[in-house]
Amino acid sequence: MSDTVSNTSVAIPKSWPFEEAQKVAARLAASGKETALFETGYGPSGLPHIGTFGEVARTSWVRHAFSTLTGKPSRLLAFSDDMDGLRKVPDNVPNREMLAAYIGMPLTRVPDPLGTHDSFGAHNNAELQRFLDGFGFEYEFASSTQYYREGRFDAALLRILALHEEVVATILPTLGAERASTYSPFLPINPRTGVVMQVRVDRIDTDAGTIFWQDPDDEARYETPVVGGAVKLQWKADWAMRWAALGVDYEMSGKDLIDSVRLSGRICRILGQTPPEGFTYELFLDENAQKISKSKGNGLGVDEWLRYAPPESLAQFMFNQPQRAKRLYFDVIPKAVDEYLANAAKVHTQDATAQMVNPAWHIHGGLVPQSADSPLSFGMLLNLASVVNADRPEILWGFIRRYSPGASPDDMPFLAQLVDHAIAYYVDRVRQTKVFRQPSDLERAALVDLAASLDSTDPATGAEDLQTLLFEIGKRHPFPELRAWFGCLYQVLLGQSEGPRFGQFVALYGVRETLALIEAALVRAPDPALEPA
Repeated sequence: MSDTVSNTSVAIPKSWPFEEAQKVAARLAASGKETALFETGYGPSGLPHIGTFGEVARTSWVRHAFSTLTGKPSRLLAFSDDMDGLRKVPDNVPNREMLAAYIGMPLTRVPDPLGTHDSFGAHNNAELQRFLDGFGFEYEFASSTQYYREGRFDAALLRILALHEEVVATILPTLGAERASTYSPFLPINPRTGVVMQVRVDRIDTDAGTIFWQDPDDEARYETPVVGGAVKLQWKADWAMRWAALGVDYEMSGKDLIDSVRLSGRICRILGQTPPEGFTYELFLDENAQKISKSKGNGLGVDEWLRYAPPESLAQFMFNQPQRAKRLYFDVIPKAVDEYLANAAKVHTQDATAQMVNPAWHIHGGLVPQSADSPLSFGMLLNLASVVNADRPEILWGFIRRYSPGASPDDMPFLAQLVDHAIAYYVDRVRQTKVFRQPSDLERAALVDLAASLDSTDPATGAEDLQTLLFEIGKRHPFPELRAWFGCLYQVLLGQSEGPRFGQFVALYGVRETLALIEAALVRAPDPALEPA
């Protein structure tokens, strides 16, 4: 299919990346620019994390939607604020004592504690690029230190100097009394210590392009040029300056930065430029619905997600309702995998407009591979692993081949990935938490009925016929609703609160094997820990 959609001939797809892309298209139409600049920001004091993935992925989807709508070129700048001062020594690096001597210095002047790069900032920048490259993102990397030193911001810095009073007056109302008393947007680099200084600026010289300040430690007085990397800006002013200097058209940010976006937007306008179009995404919550904090370590990391599921499922999770707070914990992984699988299968049956509403279309940049298909859901593989206590792929492949003759890891590499992920998830997350409950009298009668029916069922019966049989048995017994009957199957037979389409599970696991599972459940002794006191 064509990757270009005419605004006049095709209705705009109703998905959030296209809604955002329309804003960028309108901005460029008004400005006359031909190339759109998208930006994401990164603070390299630590390693990239799951939020980094989310911001770059979401921005990439908007960028692709923009190109699809307009046919115009675009760029994505991954900007690292590596000139920021080291605020504290990270807990997860070696040589922490050595790093303590460099507190306050720009990250690109702090030695690399791992000894692999010229600086700590360079090390973390390399990790960011490795991280983004691993997901196949298309981007240009930008270093704050390099941009400052090479003079790319000089004109914008001199303009802030000329408008110093107006910029300060805009920011002061947002500060406490103590901070406001010494605030200046300019942070000089101490020529003696190399530290990024937060000090009062005593005087400015707009003609010379310099600021005057005093070192509080030794009372030495300095005149420092604001160009050439001798200073950096406080971050809100820095954000605004960057937008103005580079002509950024679009940048999204988290809900916690709403006030900062507004303030930086006002500064950008003072500089005579229009702030970029933006998008505010919600923050993630942990299993207890508490805000995720890197310092608390209460979230789910990228490496953890990728142990249990393919990267496409993480992208699916990020795509869903980005302006809604969502729990980011292990139990969301299976659902995200199966949502992705369903969307990837559906996209090949849809027309062009419907495809552009499908998350899989966005995740794959409009080209969803046929290899992303799987004859079995991830939930099904998890349940099978749970029932057969699988700790090796060969165990699951034996059942898979019976369900889908000829299936093999070589012919179905994506399914092979899912099998490996399902086993890891089962071993790490499920095996120790399985809880089987006793059936009630009503449920016991229905299970006996099901066992008798399966005993006379042809083992080659297909999944749909088995599902029909399950419905018929559920209707023969006075369950308040069929959902209660299927809940019984999951909780009594599988030891979990939810499960797969059970007819397909029986076809995969085997009619005779399922019959044995029911018979074992009917004679299983009650667990005293689950019995009422």
